[in-house]
Amino acid sequence: MAAPQRQPRHADIAMNVQNNSVVTFHYALTDAGQPVESSREREPLAILIGAHNIIPGLENAMLGRNQGDRFQVSIPPAEAYGEYKADYTQRVPKKYFRDADKLKPGMQTMLQSNDGPRVVTVAKIGQTVIDVDLNHPMAGKTLDFDIEIIEVREPSDEEKAHGHVHGPGGHHHE
Repeated sequence: MAAPQRQPRHADIAMNVQNNSVVTFHYALTDAGQPVESSREREPLAILIGAHNIIPGLENAMLGRNQGDRFQVSIPPAEAYGEYKADYTQRVPKKYFRDADKLKPGMQTMLQSNDGPRVVTVAKIGQTVIDVDLNHPMAGKTLDFDIEIIEVREPSDEEKAHGHVHGPGGHHHE
């Protein structure tokens, strides 16, 4: 008589990346071969898939992957920060900039908007106004990522309710 087969425990089953799973990962981002940002020298990032915490193209590239997977992916502008819009500028009175006297064309600064703070790029500085480019600094760019998935797990009920990961690599509530 054959020995009974051991039933796999939940922890024995590798979870793949799917909607509503928590993914902890390292990334290195390059633009046209030039390094932009990397998590390799710090804690990995942890996100809740499907909660729109990262660009759509990167989230989609992770779907179906597993813990330990390492891969490269190129994300076109439409799945990252959008196409660059040449006419997406606004003239703003200098009084709305905390650092108006230090700004120069090409610099990025924070500007309060109706939707909260946003990064803008200074296009031109006048006597009383500053023309800003409202495009995201990475708009119009194809982004190349080197991804290493460290962990895939189920989210806690609180993480699901809040729409983001809590604890290391995720959001920390005060």
